[in-house]
Amino acid sequence: MKSVARIIAAAILLTGGAALAEVEATNPTVIAWKNLMKQNGGAAKTLGDMAAGKAAFDAAAAEAAKQKLIEDAGQIPAAFKDQAEDPASEAKPEIWANWDDFTAKAAALGKAAEALDSSSLDGIKAGMGDIGGACKACHSSYKS
Repeated sequence: MKSVARIIAAAILLTGGAALAEVEATNPTVIAWKNLMKQNGGAAKTLGDMAAGKAAFDAAAAEAAKQKLIEDAGQIPAAFKDQAEDPASEAKPEIWANWDDFTAKAAALGKAAEALDSSSLDGIKAGMGDIGGACKACHSSYKS
């Protein structure tokens, strides 16, 4: 009887875990969106970890992350130009219904990154609020 209970428990755990696994995107457009956003997240994490003391300040790495955010923010409108469907997409249809606002939010991220002083830890700390705010403003409206 204990063996049956273990088998049932294992089956529940295994199927539950599969249900919670992240769905992989298959649409090339959505894959490109997700990759661009992962790059943005990586650059923001590099800067945020320095600001929070989780990583040592490194001016070269900070500048590279800043430049990546600027570059990627500029690519957001072109990447999201075409609406696409995919179960893995977290993009809300409001992006295309409110295109001007969406692209303005992308531009705000670029401006916040441009304004960041990556030459000092204090500069990074001072600029991360604006970068985080720009990310949050867009995600709150356009990411599910």
